[in-house]
Amino acid sequence: MQRIKSKFDAFRQRTKVVIYGTNTASGRLFDLVLLGVILISVVIVMFETVKDFDTKYHKELIILEWVITIFFTLEYLLRIISLKKPLKFIFSFYGIIDLIATLPIYFSLFFVGTSILTVVRALRLLCLFKILNHPEFSRQSTHLKEALIASRGKILIFIYFILISSIIIGSVMYVVKGEEGGFTSIPISIYWTIVTHTTVGYGDISPITPLGQAIASVIMIMGYGIIAVLTGIVSVEFANSNRKKSRAEKLIHALFAEPKATNLMPNTVSIAEQNYNLLI
Repeated sequence: MQRIKSKFDAFRQRTKVVIYGTNTASGRLFDLVLLGVILISVVIVMFETVKDFDTKYHKELIILEWVITIFFTLEYLLRIISLKKPLKFIFSFYGIIDLIATLPIYFSLFFVGTSILTVVRALRLLCLFKILNHPEFSRQSTHLKEALIASRGKILIFIYFILISSIIIGSVMYVVKGEEGGFTSIPISIYWTIVTHTTVGYGDISPITPLGQAIASVIMIMGYGIIAVLTGIVSVEFANSNRKKSRAEKLIHALFAEPKATNLMPNTVSIAEQNYNLLI
């Protein structure tokens, strides 16, 4: 009995290393395979909505969907088995996502029209952040987060200014153009102003008089300025964050650096090393 238990523990330990060991070769390979299967599954669900394609390859799509579902079912069960506290995983964010991604195809056996819910499997692409757990990526993402936090006050004030200007310009356009030009109300005019501010320009409402076109041109130029200002705010804070980190790293290196080892005789020590020894 003890022997069977030890084999099970060894199997559970190996499974945990493969599934959760993102820093191991087998773990990274498993995550890459898992992401590949996720992408294939999402593509299958999307092509199932194309009537001509689904009519021609319906049987093949169903077979692939069941193969992928069985794969996800086994993966979900192995995740539970490999953990000493499976309930913690089951009720975690990724555990719920895994369950949601697996159940719809089984529901389709009893309820018609639920197989389309398998598109939620795309949510599991969030596992990409675990695979890309590279120190450089982590460091840069931390700097970006710090830059956004540091500039949040400026961004909020700038957005507030944009909202106020959109209300004012929208009201002006309503007065200038009126219902004849498609500006049937102030909210509709504000909507047009925001669309023009962002340089999207759906074209559902557009001024045709010289005065209206002149105002629209000013708003579009302001839109480019909005993009530049927001980008500049975050870029400056991002550069400051990188500068602070670099300065801190240099300071730590200067405080704790040791003289380089040398294979030369003591009487051939370089001038730089002699200066270093004088400083310490």
